[in-house]
Amino acid sequence: MKQGIYLYLIGTAGSGKSTLASTFKEWTQTRGIDCILCNLDPGAENLPYTPDVDIRDWISLKEIMDEHGLGPNGAQVACADLLVFNLEDIKESIQSFKTDYILLDAPGQIELFVFRESGKMLMNTLQPDRSLVGYLIDQVLASKPTGFITQLLLSLTVQYRIGLPQINLLSKSDLFSDIELAEIVSWAKDPELLETALSYQEASVYREMNEGILRLLEGFIHQTNMFPTSKEEYFGIEDLYTHMQQLYEGGEDVLPD
Repeated sequence: MKQGIYLYLIGTAGSGKSTLASTFKEWTQTRGIDCILCNLDPGAENLPYTPDVDIRDWISLKEIMDEHGLGPNGAQVACADLLVFNLEDIKESIQSFKTDYILLDAPGQIELFVFRESGKMLMNTLQPDRSLVGYLIDQVLASKPTGFITQLLLSLTVQYRIGLPQINLLSKSDLFSDIELAEIVSWAKDPELLETALSYQEASVYREMNEGILRLLEGFIHQTNMFPTSKEEYFGIEDLYTHMQQLYEGGEDVLPD
């Protein structure tokens, strides 16, 4: 059986998960690489792509709300827990494609997938030894040192909770100027540069807290790659693809001859 690589796109609401999934799929199509998209959000509306596998075929947020008289939040929790009962069907559906790449677009409510057991069970049921988490760093929060540190902390929490190899993806990077983007990329590579940028913030208890958090994160920063990405001209997608190939295929390319 063909062994595909699974990429879970996880991040806060509005961070660009669905857009990145669509962009990656378009990029693979232009290069003859097999890739499918799996939507894991039962309440998703107006996706920028047509899912090849869709959790809404098994679980519908609206139906759960109507049947059980729940509000949107309660229904989302119920849907997350119901995922457990459909794991084998989802696995069978995904594996029927026999593809190179499987992109899984996680729910916008990050806590529903990361902090409930159902999300972890899904990952363990599929292909955990060929899976990678892409944590999307929101570009709005990344623009300031304090916001960037907050995102790194949440990314570390996701990695601690899930336990799979993980990379950070700076989404919507085209919204930054070249200078701004270069600075943020430098923060991701060198904690001392991030600490220097933080020192220019107004002195406060909040800044001291961020300095303490940064010291905690220093080792994590050195061990985690960050790739800026954008839908504009598929910026960063090839870098992401190359990293996954090196991680799971020893650098062997699946591009057709």
